[in-house]
Amino acid sequence: MNSSNELVVQPSTPVSFNYFDPQQFEMMQRACDMFINSELVPKMFQNQGTTEATRKKAIANCMIALETAHRIGASPMMVMQNMYIVYGQPSWSSKFLIATINSCGRYNSIKYRFENLGEIEVPGTKMKVENLQCTAYTSEKGSKEVLEGVSVSIGMAIKEGWYTKNGSKWQTIPKLMLQYRSATFWARAYAPEISMGLKTEDEARDIVDVEFEDVTDVAEKVEREKAEKANKTQIGIEPKEEPKSEPQPKGTAAPEPKPAAAPVQPETKGGMFNNNPGF
Repeated sequence: MNSSNELVVQPSTPVSFNYFDPQQFEMMQRACDMFINSELVPKMFQNQGTTEATRKKAIANCMIALETAHRIGASPMMVMQNMYIVYGQPSWSSKFLIATINSCGRYNSIKYRFENLGEIEVPGTKMKVENLQCTAYTSEKGSKEVLEGVSVSIGMAIKEGWYTKNGSKWQTIPKLMLQYRSATFWARAYAPEISMGLKTEDEARDIVDVEFEDVTDVAEKVEREKAEKANKTQIGIEPKEEPKSEPQPKGTAAPEPKPAAAPVQPETKGGMFNNNPGF
């Protein structure tokens, strides 16, 4: 309080966590210990076991959620309730991403424009559906420039395989899915720092990235095995080939066949048919 009896309020500073500060790290662990014992947070943030290992895992998940909440300026409770693990990757719920963009203070609320592009046939079926297209757009506060995102249509969902996936919501709530996906694409283009590069839950389920796998060693091993196999000589008994008769030149007579040898008569003793002399 100053001399004029006026109350001076000091500006509040955002709370930050330093992992390398022992006091702050201990305070963060105490906050996480409170969350893991609550039933209001999702199960992956709860202490679901009785061992020390399960407790440490829950605390680690909560600590990452607290750090994420601090970075985007959101409530830790909201971050925990809207973060999902899909195929081993963290992702946001679409409604949370849209709410974060609308409340960040930089942009006006996101709006959507729908167009009907006619009917389109779903491959593999005789069913035809309306090819709706949705475009998310808004503007920065204080600016009249319209920021439009990438248009998303049912035709795109069919071509990308989102529409025909098992359990796909594109067939049951197509308009809502168009709004969610177009808002996600808008955030990718204009505010990637808000989503921190994370996909939304429905986007992660539809778009599965195949991890890169280096197969150079496998290919080289296969080539070496082929070369070693080719260098090996096979030892075996080959069948004897019959001699082939040489072709005779034109205009020459064929050689006369050799007379066959006379059959050998059996020996008889003391008879006129004996080939040997009788003495």
